Amino acid sequence: MLEASGSGPTIVGMGATTHPASAGWGTRQGSRTIVKVRLPRLSPRAYQRITLLALVALVFIIVTGAAVRLTGSGLGCSDWPTCESNRLVAPLEYHAMVEFINRTITGLVSVMVIVAVLGSLLRTPRRRDLTWLSLGLVAGVVGQIVLGGLTVLFELRPPFVIGHFVLSMVLVWNAFVLHHRAGHDGAAGLPLVPAQIRRLGNALVVFASLAVLTGTVVTGTGPHGGDEKAIRLSFDITTVAKIHSASVWLFLATAIITLVALRRRGSAAIIDRDARILVVAILAQGTIGYTQYFTGVPTPFVLLHVAGSVTVWLAALAFRLDLTAHSTEPTEPQVPLA
Repeated sequence: MLEASGSGPTIVGMGATTHPASAGWGTRQGSRTIVKVRLPRLSPRAYQRITLLALVALVFIIVTGAAVRLTGSGLGCSDWPTCESNRLVAPLEYHAMVEFINRTITGLVSVMVIVAVLGSLLRTPRRRDLTWLSLGLVAGVVGQIVLGGLTVLFELRPPFVIGHFVLSMVLVWNAFVLHHRAGHDGAAGLPLVPAQIRRLGNALVVFASLAVLTGTVVTGTGPHGGDEKAIRLSFDITTVAKIHSASVWLFLATAIITLVALRRRGSAAIIDRDARILVVAILAQGTIGYTQYFTGVPTPFVLLHVAGSVTVWLAALAFRLDLTAHSTEPTEPQVPLA
C-alpha cells in the first residue's frame, strides 16, 4: 500500500525482508520495508516540448474537424458516444469512417492534454500557474466532447457547430499561453514597448476574435453544413460575408498601424518580426477568403481558410505575448545536494 512521506510517495510491503542498502531506495522499520518511489522530474525545456505537442494536437483536431464537415460526414456517426445505437465502431462506410476517425483523434488529443497536466506536476520547479492552465485544457476538452455530442444529437444545428469551433479556438489560446509561460520563469516580466503599443496589441487580439466570430456566422449560413440535410442559418450570405470582410479589414488596418508605429519608435527584433508575420497572415487569409467567395466556396479553399484562421489567431496571440520580456529558467531540473 501507499504511505505518505515527507520526500514523496512510499510503498510499504508487509513482512518484507529486503535490506535497504541492497535496494538503495528503501528503509526498514520493524517487520515492514518502506520503499521510496522516486517520481521522474521534468526540466522546464522538456515540459515546454510537451505543451507544444498539446498545442499542435489541438490545432490538428480543428483542421480534421473541418474536413469532417467539408466531406459531408458530420452525421456519419448518427449517435453519441457510440457511432450508432448498437455499435461502438463505425461500419466500413466512407462518411461513418471519416467521422469515427475524427472521434479517435479526439481521444489522442485528450491523452496529450492529460500528459500536459501530469507534466506540470512533475516539472521542476513546479508552478501553480502552469498546473491551472493545463487543467483548463482538460476542462475545455471535456466541454468539447460534450458539445460535440450535442452537435451530433441536434443534427449539426449551426449554433452548436459555431460553439464547437469557438471553444476550439479558446482551447488553442489556452494551450498557446501555457506553452509560452512554460518557457519562462513565471514572473511578471518587463514591457518592451510603450503602453500605446500594448493597447494596440490588446486591440489586435479583440479584432482577431471578432473576425473569428463573424466568420463562424458566414460558415453557418453557407453551403458546407456537414450534411446535405443540415439546417443552415437564415441570414443572407452576402450580408454576413460583407460584415465578416469588414471585421477583417478593421483587423488588418490595426495591424498595419501597429507595424508603422513600431517602425517609427523602434522595437526589439522579435516584436517587429511578429508584427510582420501577423500582417502577412491576415493578407493571405483575406486573399483566400475572397477567392473562395468569388469561386463558389470550393472545399479546398474552405479548408485552407479554416487553417488560416488558426494561423492568424496564433499570430495575434504571439504578438501580444512577446510585447513583454521574461527571464528563462534553468534548462535542467535542479537536484538538491546530498
